[in-house]
Order: sequence, then structure tokens, then C-alpha cells
Amino acid sequence: MSDIVSLSAADLGTAIKTGEVSAEEAATAYLDRIEAVDGEIDAFLHVRRETALDQARAVDARRAAGEELGPLAGVPVAHKDVFTTKDMPTTAASKILEGWHPPYDATVTARLREAGLVILGKTNMDEFAMGSSTENSAYQVTRNPWDTSRIPGGSSGGSSAAVAAFQAPLATGTDTGGSIRQPAAVCGLVGAKPTYGGSSRYGMIAFASSLDTPGPFARNVLDAALLQEAFSGHDPLDSTSIDAPVPPIVEAARNGEIDGLRIGVVRELDSDGFQAGVRQRFHESLELLESLGAKIVEVSCPSFDAALSAYYLIAPSECSSNLARFDAMRYGLRVGDDGTRSAEEVMSLTRAQGFGPEVKRRIMLGTYALSSGYYDAYYGSAQQVRTLIKRDFDAAFENVDVLVSPTTPTTAFPIGERAEDPMAMYLADLCTIPSNLAGNAALSVPCGLAPEDGLPVGLQIMAPPLADDRAYRVAAAVERALTDRDGALIARSPYAVNA
Repeated sequence: MSDIVSLSAADLGTAIKTGEVSAEEAATAYLDRIEAVDGEIDAFLHVRRETALDQARAVDARRAAGEELGPLAGVPVAHKDVFTTKDMPTTAASKILEGWHPPYDATVTARLREAGLVILGKTNMDEFAMGSSTENSAYQVTRNPWDTSRIPGGSSGGSSAAVAAFQAPLATGTDTGGSIRQPAAVCGLVGAKPTYGGSSRYGMIAFASSLDTPGPFARNVLDAALLQEAFSGHDPLDSTSIDAPVPPIVEAARNGEIDGLRIGVVRELDSDGFQAGVRQRFHESLELLESLGAKIVEVSCPSFDAALSAYYLIAPSECSSNLARFDAMRYGLRVGDDGTRSAEEVMSLTRAQGFGPEVKRRIMLGTYALSSGYYDAYYGSAQQVRTLIKRDFDAAFENVDVLVSPTTPTTAFPIGERAEDPMAMYLADLCTIPSNLAGNAALSVPCGLAPEDGLPVGLQIMAPPLADDRAYRVAAAVERALTDRDGALIARSPYAVNA
């Protein structure tokens, strides 16, 4: 088992394709690993062993019949519990959807099935993807495999923890304000937010529709690129989907050549207020990039200072609208429907009981920001700031090929430390939010461990829209150089398996 679980997704896919390992053996190894360690991590909300094994056997039958398999056929994957799956529940980690079985697959789910990936189960998350720590789940708190007293990031913390604990080689997540990049950074993984519209939102339970972006988690850059390529591309079922070819991200991940590349350091995202070890590893990464032939340039994006404020008006406003559909009338939880109450009373009781505190907080913020007399002052102004942030990116990309910053201001913080302080929690997404507001591509790649606590630090790489391959090139260069020098960072995790 340990030999299979320690393989990269790319190597495992090759082993399955050649018959060295069967898809059923791979699925069994990971399902056994989940059974052995998930009681300590709590990464999964739903695991369907027999369903996963049936999918694996189908891949083995295709190979036996002589069918040409794709690079990830038979490779297990964990899905964030925000993507609909017709063969297991989808709850968005909320009581209001407890036990809901969707009648259809999300496009991301369907495309990965078509590519032959084996779905192990659904991972824990902040309820409706609202949070930065996965402490807002209605069901359980997920723990960081590097230190189980600390958070795994959020909102996709179940997916990041599952990959970091070697319970899955790959996982899907969603990034609305950093919810892939931030958990990837604090768990020592690669996590990418594709260009907005480059991956389909169809069948993904909506939080903020103009920001939500599906993306991959993996233990290395190539695996992340392979997974992103497998589910990306135009989707006529998503009106915001871009009708353009998927950028050559897999080629970029294999290449990693950055000689002559112009890399911009965002002045506003390199603050004295950041954790010392995070800044140290970030500046060491800049020196590394320069030694590989890149040209480092300081860039100012002054509107980034207002990004956090703008985001926490735009995202709650869109959430207020999107979550209005959970009204107890059509599906999900229904409270108080005893024949004596009106539909309005049933709706109110259901939403009061079904939504958690953070979801209620954001619905109230958003409803207020959209209300008559306040719309222009709050939501309208936030959208104007969003335009300024987009212009800052455009101006920067006229002079540099990519931008870089720390992914998060700190390493993983202790569970419960920020639970009663929403503003401190929101600051975890300080560096990641601008790319969501602008819609450009961004990813996080591990760049070392902070000396003061021995926890992972992420380097964020931001690229123009539909230039995702640039971010992968830089990430591959950093990963290759650091691995050659220090070995794979994930191998130093307490949960590493023969890495």
C-alpha cells in the first residue's frame, strides 16, 4: 500500500496504464489509508468504498480491452463537497443540505469521470465555502497534517488535508477569495486558481458567482497541471465559461524554464506585518528565481490595499442572492412544517436552523449592502474598486510576465485562535483576494518551512488571464530547484508515506 500511496499522480497514472498497478489496487490503497488516518485528520465527509472500487474496476476493464487510457485514468481523486455528485451526497458542509443526493454531476465531476479518475469521496469545507480555516463546517473541524492542533486552511481545507495526509493524490477545490491557494500554502501543497471562466462552475454550489473558480490540489506542480487540464475548457452549460483552448499548462509544468522572464514583486503584498518566517522564505524565493535567470522588478499596485474591503462587500452581496434559493420549499432541510405555520414562517425557521453563524453573518452583510439607499455607497463603490484593481494588474502585466507575493501573511494558525475574530480570519486572504476580483490566474507553490514553527510557506504566482501556463512555468522552476537542493518538502510532513 505505502508504495502506491507514495507515488505522484503522474507516476501512478503511468503505472496503471502499463499494467504495473491496477486501478483497483490504487483505489484500495487509498481507501485503506483513509480508514487508517482520517480519524485523526477529519478530511472527509463522505467515502463510498464500493462505489470507488467499481469505478476502478471499470478502468481496469477498459485497459484489459485494449483501450488507450489517459494520463490520470484510474488515479484516485477527492472532491470538495461543493461539487454535485449523483452517486453520493453533496452538502456544502451545511445542515441545510444534509443528506441531499443530487440528480446530476457537476461539469468538473463529469469530466474527471470521463478521464477515468476514481472518486474516493467528498471532503470537508467551510459551510458554503465561507471561511479561511474549515472551522465553519456544520459537521467537523479538519486538522492540518503538519500539526493537528492547527487549521488546514479554508474553505477547501478538507481537500488540502486529504492530499497532505496522503489520503488522496489529487483533490478538487474552489477558490473565491483564496480558498485553494491559502490551504495549499499552509499544507505544503500546490494549489491553483485558474483564470475565471477557464473551469466550469456548472453544478458547483454557488457562493459568489463572479468570483468562484474550481481548481486543483496536488503534491507537485505537474500533478496539479494534469488535474486542471482534465476538467478545464469551455462548457456551454456555464454562461461565464470562456470559449478558448486550455492554456498549455502541462507542457509548462514539465518545462519550468524561466531564463529571461520578468517577475514583478508586488510592493503592497510584502508587508512588515507578515510573519517573519514567511517573509524570509519569500525573499529567499526571489533570490532563487533571480539565480535561475529571471529578472526581478518591484511593482506597485496601490488599489490592492482596498481589495479586502471590496471583497467583503461583493462576496457577501452575491452570497445573499445565491443563498436565497435555500427556502425550505424545494429541497433540503425543512423545519416547522406542521400545518400550522405559513410558508414564510417555515422558511425563516429553516434558514435559522440550517445556516451556521458565518453564513448568516455574510447573508446579513450582503443584504444590507444591496438594500435601497446603500447599494451605491457599498456594493457600487466596491465594484469601482474592483475595476481599479483590474487596471493595476493590467498596468503591471505590461511591464512584467508574472507577479509574485507570499500566498498568506502567516503559516497555519491554531484551531480556535481566530474563531471569535472575523476580521483576523479574513486577513488570511489578504494576498489572494486581488486575483479573484480581477479574474486572472494564480497559484501557490511551496517555498520552504518557516524557521520559527517548521510549518509550510507558499509562494503565490499571478499571471494574466488565460496565461495560466506562465504561473506553472515559474512554479515548476521553484519546485525543481528546491527539490534538487532540499528534497521534496512534502517528504518532511509527519504524515508523509515513503516520499
